[in-house]
Amino acid sequence: MALILAFDTSAGHCAAAVLDGDEVLAAQAEEMTRGQAERLFPLLQAVLDKAGRPLSDMTRIGVGTGPGNFTGTRIAVAAARGLSLSRDIPAIGVSTFEVIRLLWPGAAAAVPAPRGTLHLLRPGASEPEAIAADAAPEVKLPPPPVELAITIARLAARVDPATCAPPAPLYLRPADAAPPRDAPPEIVA
Repeated sequence: MALILAFDTSAGHCAAAVLDGDEVLAAQAEEMTRGQAERLFPLLQAVLDKAGRPLSDMTRIGVGTGPGNFTGTRIAVAAARGLSLSRDIPAIGVSTFEVIRLLWPGAAAAVPAPRGTLHLLRPGASEPEAIAADAAPEVKLPPPPVELAITIARLAARVDPATCAPPAPLYLRPADAAPPRDAPPEIVA
């Protein structure tokens, strides 16, 4: 059986799960709006300890790729890629849309976005669209963070790692960061 460590920090949470095949050995989530970078690895260790399995036993990593919080998504993807390289095990990226579609087949999958909008992936569509939340049709939103991490693990277990590229964040819009106003320093040779 595959031992899978899965985690997600794409929204206001830090969530992780360890699965042995389809059996959930441990899962935990913490609500937070910031601080995922500092909290992720202690949470992963807590979940591994609760499962009674060390990181060295894991055969695969599943990671949430968003869409969602720009920084949070990068944190999880970077952690998964680092663990994958250091442990020589595959890391599989799973989008929140894939999780919603597994849990509610045929539903319109929606992920909350800034400024009263949703990222909507309609049934049968391959590309999401941004719509006003108050104009949304009946949609399914992401599950609670613990269920999100568990479902990421289940989806990662189904994928042939040989067919996957390394996980990458799913960005549907540019970052809100503004370029600096000051001119860069002059470099002299």
